[in-house]
Amino acid sequence: MFCKGVAARTVSLLGAIYTYAIGKDLATDNPCRGVKKFPSNNNERFLSPKDFKELAEVLKEAEKSENPSAINIIRMLIFTGCRRSEIMKLKWDYVDFDHSCLRLPTSKTGYKIVRLGPPALTLLSELPKEKDNPYCFPGFVKNKHFVGVQKVWSRIRSKRPILYGLRLHDLRHSFASIGVGGGLSLPIIGKLLGHSSPATTARYAHLADDPIKAAINQVTAPHNCPTMLSRLLISTCFAISNIMHHFGDISTLNLGNLFSSK
Repeated sequence: MFCKGVAARTVSLLGAIYTYAIGKDLATDNPCRGVKKFPSNNNERFLSPKDFKELAEVLKEAEKSENPSAINIIRMLIFTGCRRSEIMKLKWDYVDFDHSCLRLPTSKTGYKIVRLGPPALTLLSELPKEKDNPYCFPGFVKNKHFVGVQKVWSRIRSKRPILYGLRLHDLRHSFASIGVGGGLSLPIIGKLLGHSSPATTARYAHLADDPIKAAINQVTAPHNCPTMLSRLLISTCFAISNIMHHFGDISTLNLGNLFSSK
């Protein structure tokens, strides 16, 4: 079956291979140069509260039949907004319980510190450690990490229609959307996700507009008066203060109890 997305990615990959080969004097020309690619579709998705609730229920049910490492990897992706490989390959040496963070020596953007909220810390602290296995989420092969999370994810998301088409990477997008919806600025979101470029975080700009639109609609409504405006400003300041006070927990918001394994 012909897939435009696969065709476009194949051309990009082949082009990159030839570019590397040219740089190593192994080739003199890149046959992919000038080839028109199909436009890529932006399929990223942000989970709604209802989506999160459905996912939490499915994960709870999956504990009875799926590998616990896979379930815990998915929960950690929800709690941290990390990339899949960062959590799958997480080693105990990278976990800093004293400072509530992960210290990843190598990631897509180099050395990276990931701040952890209480649910992520609790999950990690309750994980059993396998002797001589350096990984937090052990696999079937001795002393190796779990590698079958994508297959488990495919089975999990097939349990509920609302989760069809949901990708593991969409959990990262949804983590960011929670922060934006909570009032965090795009630079802060970029820091939480470990983005090296502000342009990467800019994809969430449209989410940041939503609270602003809601506020301006409320302020300029015909029935509002100066008293209402004052109350709105006070409540807004209080909300911002509350977010900053709980900054250490912002990565989890209300997802901690929802996705608890208890």
